[in-house]
Amino acid sequence: MNIFLNNLKIQLSNIDVSKLETFKKLVLNSKGTILILGNGGSNAIASHIAEDYTKVLKKPAISFSDAARLTCYSNDYGYENAFKEFLKEFSDKHSLIILISSSGNSTNILKCAEYCKDNNIKFVILSGFNKENKLQTFSKESELNFWVDSTDYGVVECIHEIILHSII
Repeated sequence: MNIFLNNLKIQLSNIDVSKLETFKKLVLNSKGTILILGNGGSNAIASHIAEDYTKVLKKPAISFSDAARLTCYSNDYGYENAFKEFLKEFSDKHSLIILISSSGNSTNILKCAEYCKDNNIKFVILSGFNKENKLQTFSKESELNFWVDSTDYGVVECIHEIILHSII
């Protein structure tokens, strides 16, 4: 069997179904906007899932993927702070934040986790690669933590999208 597909199959079998039920309740019971944040492929996943949560689940959901806003915030605040500044303007105590980082070491996503922690905003973590990645240091403060045991970006991103889609 193809190495990628075999790894994907293994990671699919590692998904904790009870955590998916908890995740679904978090999303469906969210009283505020759901903000989904990620870089690169994770940003594309965030944009896609935000559309689906709004359209299918009827939950207000947004991602930080508008090119003009993203480049404006990056220019004004630096890329490492752009996502945190976006959270400051669009989140509140009723929001649910979903943070996606395949490596778990994206500085801008780490700053979002810190912001959520400091402001008592509910957040969910999706990461992969090293189980000791920096985003994992926020696992106790997060509502849920989904870690994918793979160093293959494709596998990690596919599993993240499956987790996010599974609650629809």
